[in-house]
Amino acid sequence: PYIDALFTATTATCVTGLVTLPTVTTWSVFGQAVLLALIQIGGLGVITVMSFLLVLTHRKLKLSDHQLLQDAFNLNSLSGLAQFVNKVVIGTLIVEGVGAALYMCVFIPQFGVRGIWISIFNAVSAFCNAGIDIIAQDSLCQYVTHPLINGVTAALIILGGLGYIVWWDVLRVLRNPHRRGWRHLTLHSKIALSMTALLILVGGAVLFAVERNNPDTIGNMPLWQQIQASLFQSVTTRTAGFATVPQENLTNAGALTSMLLMFVGGSPVGTAGGIKTVTLAVLAASAFSTITGRQETTLFHRRLSDGAVRKAVAVVGMSATILFLSTLLLCAVTDAPLLDILFETVSATATVGLTRALTPLLNTAGKIIIIATMYLGRIGPISLAIALGTRKQGVNSVKNPTEDISVG
Repeated sequence: PYIDALFTATTATCVTGLVTLPTVTTWSVFGQAVLLALIQIGGLGVITVMSFLLVLTHRKLKLSDHQLLQDAFNLNSLSGLAQFVNKVVIGTLIVEGVGAALYMCVFIPQFGVRGIWISIFNAVSAFCNAGIDIIAQDSLCQYVTHPLINGVTAALIILGGLGYIVWWDVLRVLRNPHRRGWRHLTLHSKIALSMTALLILVGGAVLFAVERNNPDTIGNMPLWQQIQASLFQSVTTRTAGFATVPQENLTNAGALTSMLLMFVGGSPVGTAGGIKTVTLAVLAASAFSTITGRQETTLFHRRLSDGAVRKAVAVVGMSATILFLSTLLLCAVTDAPLLDILFETVSATATVGLTRALTPLLNTAGKIIIIATMYLGRIGPISLAIALGTRKQGVNSVKNPTEDISVG
């Protein structure tokens, strides 16, 4: 049906991963190739792909193209953008190629020649945080105890979710023998790396604590495998969408923890969705400054601009609004349990792709709601942040008088 084809095209382009029909049995090789192309374009970004094609055909980028790229990558300068796009595309292909080669060590012995296609598809999907696979209907559940599949998939998810700015900053520091070390990284990289590590480790610890006695998820596994599955669940909720345990079998505490991790997502200027790790860090720092009576918001001994704080509030506010409205509408058109509905809408808003087995059961109205949610979740907060970042207030604009109000 067209609605299912539209749903699948949307989930691939928005690199979400929710599917109404099983990918492995529904689509031909041609259909899977279309999906892979949409995932790659959605992961890199339409602006990046189009700009790379212009550079590849030796067409000069116009000033408007440079400004679009500057906004898309949240950069401070227009210089060197064409080279930056080249590095993004080439770096992406290299990482995906290495991931595919490692996958082939498992998938070729298991699936034969078809394992090559599965490896390529899975590597692109994992790096782009799409969560769509062509292995089985239960995602990666059969590989819950496989260290190579878990490790490669988690590494691709994390690398894609960290963002390209962090990549180049880390490489810059490593290449300079006189300026190596954590203190030489930019503030953005420090926040992204520390928040990513913190959320993965804390999220994995909480999931391990609340699921270790649940026989329907990890309760019957040895300790090491429980830790591995918990850490993978913590990683995949960062908007990747691959599942090694059935999400509908999670305890209420496990589902709530997963939803919080999904809502945060990855880091800016990467392939992940969510409100982003840096946004959460800025909000937390701002709240801490207010509570402690400080006049400035600081992180790692650096003062954050008021514009960054306002942008973080706007992104979270818009994401929360999209989440609330989609949850309300989905509740109105389906009689599924509220936890399953909320899990579904959080997954769609943050472009994650995990589901408690609700997506295939959606009616037409529910599918339309999730399609709109995935679309808004992918472009809404980002577009708003760009608009707030590029809009300049007039030099001679009139300022309204200030008046105190009671807050909180």
